[in-house]
Amino acid sequence: MDVFWEKGKPQLVCTVTQDSEVLGYVVIDSTVGGRSCGGLRMLPDVDEEEVRGLARAMTLKYGFLGLPRGGAKAGVRGDPEGPQDERRRRLAEFGQAISPLLRSRTYSPGTDMGTHNDDIRSVLQAAGVCAKRRELRGTQSGYYTALTVFACAREAMHYLGQDLGGRTVAIEGFGKVGSALAVLLAAADARVVAVSTSRGAIRDWKGLDVDQLLKLVGQEQSRFVESYAGAERIDPATLLELPVDILCPCARHNSLHQSNAHRVQARVVCPGANNPVAAGAERLLFERGVLCLPDFVTNCGGVLGGAMEFASVSRERIASFIESNISARIASLLAEAARRRVLPREIAVPLALGRFERMRLNVAHPTPLGRLFEFALELYRRGWVPSPLVGAVAPVYFRRSLA
Repeated sequence: MDVFWEKGKPQLVCTVTQDSEVLGYVVIDSTVGGRSCGGLRMLPDVDEEEVRGLARAMTLKYGFLGLPRGGAKAGVRGDPEGPQDERRRRLAEFGQAISPLLRSRTYSPGTDMGTHNDDIRSVLQAAGVCAKRRELRGTQSGYYTALTVFACAREAMHYLGQDLGGRTVAIEGFGKVGSALAVLLAAADARVVAVSTSRGAIRDWKGLDVDQLLKLVGQEQSRFVESYAGAERIDPATLLELPVDILCPCARHNSLHQSNAHRVQARVVCPGANNPVAAGAERLLFERGVLCLPDFVTNCGGVLGGAMEFASVSRERIASFIESNISARIASLLAEAARRRVLPREIAVPLALGRFERMRLNVAHPTPLGRLFEFALELYRRGWVPSPLVGAVAPVYFRRSLA
């Protein structure tokens, strides 16, 4: 097994190969205090370009949320629905190969597409790293991501002078995020008319039965699109071009690009995935009057909710926090973009990067109070500070971070 480091570029790229075959990648986009965080995904065709973009998105999310972490991402090539033994073998080999990064905590992985907490533990164990008592406990990342996508979609419709109820929605990617988002939309009386997976896509203009979709997902995973009754089978690419009010790309990067952006008929594009809209496509959508929200804003709930979950904040309080805080921020972002007549991304990116740089400087030159906070945080990770105490005060910390 070989590991190739590419240090001459703005990002630190690690390519892991085995018998001349690429096993996976780690990309570190930024560090805070010498450390970075980001999910590790497993997909058959994950490549360097995708992981690079994902790592940058993590930096932007941390900056937008005011969380002092560096941005990184990793990807292992493999079938996420394949035999468990094969999955664990590939993850263990990957963990062994990148063990210097893991042991030094230069890179700390989390769950992502195709992986769960036990997978991440396997990667760490293979590198000789033991997760601390209160690490890798979160299980609701998809739901928390869906909460911010939903909040942003609702604010976008309010910006356009309409309520979310009765609006038509197409969801590309009915995984952890897409399925949770469908539940939230259905509860708000929005009509989910199309969904897709890696196996295909289905459409019903009357509205898909979300409860039935969830039941089939539990039984058949991504193959449910082949057995759902009463809907029309369509090409997944067609889903992106349907005449709906809201399009939510919740699958892979660059779903929308310069070759198909001119065919998008949605009024609002509200991503659940990272980097689903190529830069050139976002400009084309803007020029056509399509409101396209920045992905690192719309899907930041996974990072925010995961951090709050780690801090022992209940699911209900996290949902309430996102409802009251993210909604206000997206409304402000849309208003400022309209005032300046620019893409929302042109407001959000400088804001996120500016905040990130200030956080990095604060960590590099900590105050006595900052040192005390880091010491207490490490005690908490090890289980030496009571969870109820941290859970009670944590929302104040996160509210100040966002502000």
